[in-house]
Formats: sequence, C-alpha cells, structure tokens
Amino acid sequence: MQIAVVGAGIGGLAFAALAAQAGRNVTLVERFQAPGPVGSGLVIQPVGLAVLDRIGAGDQARVLGAPIARMLGHAVGRRGAVLDVSYRSGAPGLAIHRAALFDTLWQAVQRAAVPVITGAEVIAAPPQGAGRSLILADGRQLGPFDLVVDAAGAGSHLSPLIARPLRYGAVWANLRWPEGCRLPPDQLRQRYRGAAQMMGVLPIGRMQPGGPAMAALFWSLPVADIQAWRDGGVAAWAAQARDLWPEAEAFTAQITDLAQFTPARYTHGTLRRPHAPGLVQIGDAAHRASPQLGQGANMALLDALALHLALDQAEPLPAYAAMRRWHIRAYQGMSAAFTPMYQSGSRALPPLRDHLLAPLSRLPGVRHLLTALVSGDMLPPLAGQRFP
Repeated sequence: MQIAVVGAGIGGLAFAALAAQAGRNVTLVERFQAPGPVGSGLVIQPVGLAVLDRIGAGDQARVLGAPIARMLGHAVGRRGAVLDVSYRSGAPGLAIHRAALFDTLWQAVQRAAVPVITGAEVIAAPPQGAGRSLILADGRQLGPFDLVVDAAGAGSHLSPLIARPLRYGAVWANLRWPEGCRLPPDQLRQRYRGAAQMMGVLPIGRMQPGGPAMAALFWSLPVADIQAWRDGGVAAWAAQARDLWPEAEAFTAQITDLAQFTPARYTHGTLRRPHAPGLVQIGDAAHRASPQLGQGANMALLDALALHLALDQAEPLPAYAAMRRWHIRAYQGMSAAFTPMYQSGSRALPPLRDHLLAPLSRLPGVRHLLTALVSGDMLPPLAGQRFP
C-alpha cells in the first residue's frame, strides 16, 4: 500500500512515524518549505503520552515539557477555586511548546526514514484508478496513492468539514518563567471575571534540553474585538491584566508590545463520516473544538494510532471511524457545554459555574469523573482496542 500523508502537524507526523515503523510505504507532503517554531503551549494528556511512547518520542517530550498535576482557576470576587481538577498520582499531563512537540515528532519521522516533500500545498485529491492522486497549488501532480491521509488541519482543502466559528478566541504569548515565581510550576492557573475575561498561565517546559523554563500566557477575548484590543495599546491591556490578576504581574510585565501575542481563533464541528474511498481525515481536518478541555493534541495523536491499527483490518477506514466515534462525540459535546462557562458574554452561566458546578466538582465521584475527563479516558479512547 502506497500512503500519502498530507500535513506535518501533530496527527500527520504521528501517523507517518507509526506507519513507517510498521514497514508501510509512507510519503509525507507538507506545504512549508522548512520547519520553524510556531504556536504556543498545549497540554498532552496521559493517553496522548501513551501514543508518543509507542512512537518512541515520549521520553524526549518529557525532557522538554513540564508535568502538570493540577488545573486551578479563580474568579474575581470569589474566595475559593471555581475550577479545580487534579490528574491521577503518577499520571500527570505534559505541557509543552507546540514547536518542541513538533521537533520531537519530526525527529521520529526522520528516524523512520519517511520521504518528505516540502513546499507542496495540496488543493485536491481526485480519484485515480483504485486510489487517488494529489494536485498541488503550483500545478504539479503526485501519485497515485492507495490511501491519502488528510492531516492538513483546519486549513485542509480536502476535508468537507464546515465548522462553526466560536465567538471567543484568545491571544497567546511565550514568556520566560520568572525566577522566584510564586505560581506552582506544575499547575495551569487561570483567573476569570465572569466569562468575558480570562487570563491563564501555563508552564510549558523548555524549547531545548537545558534551555530556560518558559510559560504560555493567554488572554481571552471576542474574535471581533482583537483588532480594537491591539489598537488600544499595551498600557491599556496591562492595566486590565493587573486589575484582573495582580499576582501574575511577573508574567504580564514581560509584555512590552502587544505584537508579542499571537491571536488564535476557534471553531467547532465534526465530520459524521471522516473518510471516503481512498481518503481519510484525522485531527482538525476531521473534528475541531475549543481548547478549553485541552484535548486537541490528544485527539490528533489518538486518531493517528487508531488509523494505524485499523489498516490491519478488512475494512480499515470504517474500522478507524468506529474506534474513534464515541470518544470524539463525548469530548466534542463536553467542550460545547463547558466552553461558554469560561469564554462567553453570558451573565447567567458564570454564577451557575461558581455556585453550583464548583461545589459539585469537589464531591469524590465528580472529582474522579473530572480527572478522567482531562486525562482523556472518560470513555475508551479506541473502542474495541486495548489501549497501551
């Protein structure tokens, strides 16, 4: 079987490495000319780490990332935490810069001797015989391939997914972790004013072994307000940030220009059928959601492993979809339910969050459920398969 993987994101790199390690003929096609650092911090949950371990990239990721044992959020005017979720003892999440995770997976692909074609933006994958060819933006044609794996993310030209834009997005900045910082280096911390304002600090480890410890600072706001926020200047934002969370000034003081922030826009949607003859979608090409539950990287890694395992079955693409269907639906539903409580203009949802859901979350059974939720195994990640 000749396989083309379109997109060198988390899912595409993970699948290419897994497939090549199993002796499959894989070609990776990517639109960038050369890899470079992009994005900010993310959290790999324990199930995602299990996939990295299977690839042989888990140890390197742990060297670079920061273990996260707890997620803690406070609302202005409230004494107790309104978000308090802990991981299982000995099974933390791993916060890491997206570029560090990319480099770890890129090295795994290189070790597996996967051929890589760069500078190739795929705009179509029409059927050709029993497989598909790839049409590039510059007019070139590649293939045919027996299977095309669409891992091109939210910008995929091959995915039929029409996602719903979310009103709220965020801006992200990568900063040094300050010496003597009073925030714990193994916790994601957030501060809210209602649901209209949210600021968070996430330890993200290091860009290279021995490098300085870093953090990701994020600030939530409506997508439509991002330009006005930029026009307002750094002084106006800094005053808002100090007012919202004075204890985080060691981080906010490092922002001297709003250009240090990168905007992020989010969408929500899921393909009912993430495959067609000779073509399959994984990761953001198949499903997208708010990052509120921290599951985006996990979902891409789990999709990659599911597809890899399904290729040994008689009907591989339906088998892949069946493995992932209910796990994806459950997490997409939870994301849709929880996100407006933390990022929205609602005045009714924050009191519900603070006065009802926060006390309920402290009950033993609910705490166990929330731990399973963030760990990525609230439902079996791969239906019908024993997960590593």
